[in-house]
Amino acid sequence: MVFRGTISDAPDFDPSADAETLYNAMKGIGSDKEAILDLVTSRSNAQRQEIITAYKCSFGKDLIDDLKYELTGKFERLIVSLMRTPAYLDAKEIHDAVEGAGTNERCLIEVLASRNNQQIHEMVAAYKDAYGRDMEEDIIMDTSGHFKKMLVVLLQGTRDESGVVDADLVEQDAQDLYAAGEEQWGTDEAKFIMILGNRSVTHLHMVFDAYEKIAEVSIEDSIKSELSGDFERLMLAVVQCIRSVPMFFAKRLYKSMKGLGTADNTLIRIMISRSEIDMLDIRECFRLRYEKSLYNMIKDDTSGDYKRTLLNLCGGDDDLAGEFFPEAAQIAYKMWELSAMTKVQLKPTVRPAPNFDPSADAQALRKAMKGFGTDEDAIIDIVARRSNAQRQEIRQAFKSLLGRDLMKDLKSELSKNLERLIIGLMLTPAEFDAKMMRKAMEGAGTDEHALIEILVSRSNEEIHAMNAAYQDAYKKSLEEAIQSDTSGHFCRILVSLVQGAREEGPADVERANEDAQELANACNADSDDMEMKFMSILCTRSFPHLRKVFQEFVRFSNKDIEQIIKKEMSGDVKNAFYAIVRSVKNQPSYFADRLYKAMKGLGTDDRALIRIMVSRSEIDLFNVRKEFKEAHDVSLHEFIQGDTSGDYRKTLLVLCGGED
Repeated sequence: MVFRGTISDAPDFDPSADAETLYNAMKGIGSDKEAILDLVTSRSNAQRQEIITAYKCSFGKDLIDDLKYELTGKFERLIVSLMRTPAYLDAKEIHDAVEGAGTNERCLIEVLASRNNQQIHEMVAAYKDAYGRDMEEDIIMDTSGHFKKMLVVLLQGTRDESGVVDADLVEQDAQDLYAAGEEQWGTDEAKFIMILGNRSVTHLHMVFDAYEKIAEVSIEDSIKSELSGDFERLMLAVVQCIRSVPMFFAKRLYKSMKGLGTADNTLIRIMISRSEIDMLDIRECFRLRYEKSLYNMIKDDTSGDYKRTLLNLCGGDDDLAGEFFPEAAQIAYKMWELSAMTKVQLKPTVRPAPNFDPSADAQALRKAMKGFGTDEDAIIDIVARRSNAQRQEIRQAFKSLLGRDLMKDLKSELSKNLERLIIGLMLTPAEFDAKMMRKAMEGAGTDEHALIEILVSRSNEEIHAMNAAYQDAYKKSLEEAIQSDTSGHFCRILVSLVQGAREEGPADVERANEDAQELANACNADSDDMEMKFMSILCTRSFPHLRKVFQEFVRFSNKDIEQIIKKEMSGDVKNAFYAIVRSVKNQPSYFADRLYKAMKGLGTDDRALIRIMVSRSEIDLFNVRKEFKEAHDVSLHEFIQGDTSGDYRKTLLVLCGGED
């Protein structure tokens, strides 16, 4: 195996001299932390074991005990963990995860999904040695159901590591997985456990590709829709580790640092356990996925000696380079290929109500608004639980039966965000989009993000309908409005998109190669020419075609299209192109990101929240929810719950449709 770590054996190593350096660093009052961290992070784990032995021979004391005594907090945890053997460190992590009240399932998942057979056998032996107990028994006592069964399978450390692949078995496994999940009601979990827990990595790569051809969804998407809870998380982790262990750890590291507070145990465990294996690849995957180097993320998120030690383990700042390492270029290429093969089954959260009676609904709404006070619950219950087409019938029935305008009545009875949300639901999608475009441009500032989000994510048909609705409502064309409100290349991009003339249909492979080559060449031109070339391709080609273009772009330039846009462009132009790339890659994930930004931090961007919840509820809000959970480790439901209140919150949660 190729060495891709950041820590290796120090040359001219002298354990006795190192033991003395450490002894002197801890002698007397206070300790020389810098000397300790510099020494420990510049030796391999095997060398650290020799230092422990030399320390005991020279000074008759236990080095780990002395370090614990001299150091404190996270820094102590990090240094002491570096001194343990990998097997013992894993054993301790598992022990801490199952010991005491509550279980740390995420730690169990991370360790057991990512270790190879040898690492697992050594960890099990170290556990027995350290705690006099059987790891398997402790895990069985502490977990249940399919989650427990899969952990036990992984604990055997019997995954096939021969590298031999039998093509017939690949087909068979793919068929079995399909039959066990997508094809039937209810899922045959045992099949998933047997195949994902035992087959070799090379074999499973081929199974996943074959599975996608049969099921037309990726194995990840099937797992998300078929399984739930810790078992779902574990199976996803296993699949991610089969696809790419470094990418799996890059995601875990990112989640350990983003948001409020840092999950230091996770950060320490990964930085140590991968430092001599694949830290270089993890760094590269990290930059590929998050457009920020791991080095900078650690730098911004930690402090003091703890930070210095972690940065030594990280080993370098990749933001200074711009190219891919070979491993990352392959992963980037594969990511686009996956995104191209996957036919995501889009699922709404709001569906037409059964036994629908527009007249009864109209009467009930009138009753909820008559007299003193308003029955908001009744209004929410009807409006949020009907499809848009049904709401249009209610609007008509309200006028036919009562001679009143439902929209006017709702506006006079409701207020603030609840009113905006309910009215948004009652408008047709085209009227709603037109209104949102208008709101984004009226008054002093312009909400460029809203303009981008709407124009990038709507189909040609939706854009034409929105143009007509805009003309009808505001007596001027949407294109004119955009031209008077924006300028320069950004204006041109929006005008191009508002034509609703994007090509439709599959990728044309030959042309995709030409487009990719042209984009790669444009990266060396001046910024005006570059932006015009990007616009001529990104604003006109179909999404399936662009997927192929962006994939081939990696091959021609050894760079990622997102990275280039972030680096070479700025302002609204950058945001517009970036939104197109994100939507092409994975539209539900793009909306999940927009929702997160609308609610995180101080204050909520209610207009964005309303716009997305209303416009996606009958298209793909279920998928958006899944992507939200995957990216932010918290469900959209929880996020809305914590960020909004009252009847407004109640309505949003009905649209959200579930807790995940």
